[in-house]
Amino acid sequence: VQLVESGGGLVMPGGSLTLSCVASGLTFSTYDMSWYRHAPGKERELVAAIDPAGRNTNYADSVKGRFTISRDNAKNTVYLRMNSLKPEDTAVYYCFARRLSFSLWGQGTQVTVSA
Repeated sequence: VQLVESGGGLVMPGGSLTLSCVASGLTFSTYDMSWYRHAPGKERELVAAIDPAGRNTNYADSVKGRFTISRDNAKNTVYLRMNSLKPEDTAVYYCFARRLSFSLWGQGTQVTVSA
């Protein structure tokens, strides 16, 4: 059972990235999925969340209008499309799966926004 993120990297301010998180070993379509981020010296922050069917999403105020969470249950994958990136978006981004009392974290992927 694991979550594997990819798609992080170095991008200039104003640029875009798409993160992916592939789940294995669980019934992906029954899990709420989220993206969190953790920047040095800051608390871990919930960035975006999506329900199992992909009908309902939630976003942190800091990313509303810039980030989009989506999922493809046929591919066991959740995405985070990040547009208009700012230096303050720099962090390690983590995928998180939750269903009832079970939860699982990915290993994280670094996103650095810098000129």
